[in-house]
Amino acid sequence: MSAHGTDEFPDPAPSPTTMDDLPDETPDETPDEMPGWKRNVAIFLTGQTISLLGSMLVQFAVMWHLTIVTQSGSVLMLSIVFGMLPQAFMSIFGGVWADRHSRKLLIIGADSAIATITLALALLMLSGVDDLWLIYVALAVRSTFAGIQTPAVNAMVPQIVPAPQLIRINGINQSIQSGMMLLAPVVAAAIYASFDIVAVFFVDVVTAVLGIGMLLLVTVPRLVRHDDAAPEDGAPQKPSYFGDLAAGVRYIRGHGAVKWLMTIFATTMVLIGAPSYLTPLMVTRTFGEEVWKLTTNEVFWAAGMLAGGLAMAFVGTRVTNRVALIVGSTLAAGVFTAGLGLSTNMWVFFVLGLLIGVTFTLMSAPSMAILQETVEPEMQGRVFGFVGIVMTVAMPLSMVVFGPLADRYSVQVLLVVAGALLVAFVAAVLSVPSARRSLAAIARPATDEPAEVVPDPAR
Repeated sequence: MSAHGTDEFPDPAPSPTTMDDLPDETPDETPDEMPGWKRNVAIFLTGQTISLLGSMLVQFAVMWHLTIVTQSGSVLMLSIVFGMLPQAFMSIFGGVWADRHSRKLLIIGADSAIATITLALALLMLSGVDDLWLIYVALAVRSTFAGIQTPAVNAMVPQIVPAPQLIRINGINQSIQSGMMLLAPVVAAAIYASFDIVAVFFVDVVTAVLGIGMLLLVTVPRLVRHDDAAPEDGAPQKPSYFGDLAAGVRYIRGHGAVKWLMTIFATTMVLIGAPSYLTPLMVTRTFGEEVWKLTTNEVFWAAGMLAGGLAMAFVGTRVTNRVALIVGSTLAAGVFTAGLGLSTNMWVFFVLGLLIGVTFTLMSAPSMAILQETVEPEMQGRVFGFVGIVMTVAMPLSMVVFGPLADRYSVQVLLVVAGALLVAFVAAVLSVPSARRSLAAIARPATDEPAEVVPDPAR
């Protein structure tokens, strides 16, 4: 899909083409630049990558350990519940805290808490205490603090990254996460097979400490809220936590661009979630039960997301119409998903999975950049808190719907339906005039002028 504009989404002037085009030092006449931002971003992403690797090692090792030890589907289901639902719930409050307190300290505190509970679990298992409920508790605690950490990380990025570079940095971050999806299973398998799950826990603790140490080296500007000033006589006091939460909900509902972008993102997550979970089932039913086929399927999906992230990292600053890219990628994802269901050749099936991975990243990276650029800094924690809920809940929710249906109908039919629904949804959104106007307002990349935020005219 071309990134150039249409009549609905006009093209702005070209953006800088490389990170080196932007100076590290800030001239007096351009106060929007951030001195030393490249150093900050490099240290931040390196530390987060190290920490992410440890977290993913635990994720895979726990799944394998529970599968081998219990061979129970109910146990795996409970591990998913304890590992995901607390994060979805805590993201609501984590977003508020990210707008009220130091995001850097929140990330450090959450990482420290996760490392502490992991270390405690490792020591208990090392002493012979390995009850399932201990693993469930550890998963729930890790998930809870992830709900505090994730909104703070996403909201801190625009504090250390110049607005014109947000789409590129998000592309790099997506590439890192996709690369970890390829690397982590291999490393986790090597450690788990050579030692045991306790060794994986100790590795996670070490990576968390390294990540915290690197984050301490990052300089983060202080976030000043409009209501931070001491209230004058008769002036309203600083809002309560729940007042801040309600303000975040009103903000999303009242700003058309943010609301419609999050709606597209949430729906895509739900309808792409089904293919990502159901494709292994289709592989075994249609192409055979060999392990290498299942592994190849996963590798192609991860490679696609990695390729999409790298594309955004290298050419993200050249995208002249971000909404056209998002819409085009989402439509392409719907078509490719339907193609999965129609495919009768295994390698065509794998390639389509790769293409879906590419299009998903081409949709998600600019979406995150637009939110980071468009949403006021003092509201970003709350907005990304709700984004965290979407990302945590949407894909399991899709399986609640599509999973039972896969036992009654063929996976091929469900994939075609999911793809068709995604295409129909995008067409329906574009048929709403207020949605087109709101999305057109955020189509342009960041310039010296702030992005226009269009209230929802339907309110």
